[in-house]
Amino acid sequence: MSPDTPGGHGPPGSDPPLGEGAAEDLLRGICFKTGPPRIVGVELEWLLHDRDHPHRLVPPHRLEAAAAAVRALPLSAALTFEPGGQLELSSRPADSLMACVNDTAADLVAVRAALARLDLAPAGLGVDPWQPPRRLLREPRYDAMETALDRWGPAGRAMMCTTASVQVCLDAGEEEPGPLGYGRRWQLAHLLGAVLVAAFANSPFRQGGPTPWRSTRQSLWADLDPLRTLAPAGLLPPRDGWTAHVLDTPVLCIRGEGPWAVPDGLTFREWIRSGLPRRPGRADLDYHITTLFPPVRPRGHLELRMIDAQPGEDGWIVPLAVTTALFDDPEAAETVYRTVKPLAETAGAQAAPRNPLWAGAARDGLTDPELRAAAAVCFGLALEALPRLGASRAVQDAVADFHDRYVARGRCPADDLRDRLGTAPAHGTAHPKGTLS
Repeated sequence: MSPDTPGGHGPPGSDPPLGEGAAEDLLRGICFKTGPPRIVGVELEWLLHDRDHPHRLVPPHRLEAAAAAVRALPLSAALTFEPGGQLELSSRPADSLMACVNDTAADLVAVRAALARLDLAPAGLGVDPWQPPRRLLREPRYDAMETALDRWGPAGRAMMCTTASVQVCLDAGEEEPGPLGYGRRWQLAHLLGAVLVAAFANSPFRQGGPTPWRSTRQSLWADLDPLRTLAPAGLLPPRDGWTAHVLDTPVLCIRGEGPWAVPDGLTFREWIRSGLPRRPGRADLDYHITTLFPPVRPRGHLELRMIDAQPGEDGWIVPLAVTTALFDDPEAAETVYRTVKPLAETAGAQAAPRNPLWAGAARDGLTDPELRAAAAVCFGLALEALPRLGASRAVQDAVADFHDRYVARGRCPADDLRDRLGTAPAHGTAHPKGTLS
């Protein structure tokens, strides 16, 4: 997951003060923009490894050279670098699945070539198997984030500096009820999310040793500040639930001219009411949203944030294609909702990602029989829907191959990593080129 380097925010305190009612109105209006689903996007994070010796620590000067080389490329996607040096490409909103795939794939060809000239390679792994957290970006946002997340233990630094993901971005949905309605899509995202965690789990190692998890990345998210990373309570309609969640979550930081303040327990609602240390404005509310990390985040569209980075040059295409098909094809959306709805009983009352369903997905992957059965239905529906969405034969074949290699066998990419690297990814072993990419 990305710590979300935000842009477009005004200087601290430069906009008019925001009242509580105005904040509620803004959140209801900007976070669920409704209409027929048609736009898709993807955000891809990559660890950067030495091409020939992926277990070796890449020194900061090489990562700085990589950042300069990639920033010089004429990419269609937005480019950012995360606190630990991870590279992130955020595609432009595309009018179709294939437009998103083609634009992003072209960008990645250029990025890989630029990195190869520096003997570096982007690695598709949910968590770095070898390196401890090492923060390279020294900016007020990340200083404040580290301070705030350290209150909950070491998982925050690990998330910031050693994790990578595939984030799928889809329209919120239609205003009216039905398979493409925003309320249904919001529910579907949180139930299907556990299936996506299990199917695409790809982070069974951390700091040179095995973990109990197939998605260690997801386990790290579950260990962070629970208010900041939990889904909103499910009793309210999505707009109301999310609005209350945003206003009642403590602010991570208050931007200032010098070091940013890091209050402990001050919610945004309380900040509005108290007006201290200064009155918040619209830019502060926008910024606060970027510091909330639930598994599904509405920002006009829906960001699905629970998928580990995937192996191989094109591994990211499969979760993008499957998720888009299950959400945007009406027939698939209706059937998959009926398939995953019974999983709510397994989830219990606790919100994702701290409930038993999500914890089991991160730990067990598709060895869990319920998740395996649900994944099999999901992939079957996606394969039926992809031609209707105009997916190319190559994309359809990639999804079918993933199904045959993993889903049909109750496996996920993490199981391949365990088989390949044994009980631990030994620091002294040079693995073949591309093994972990």
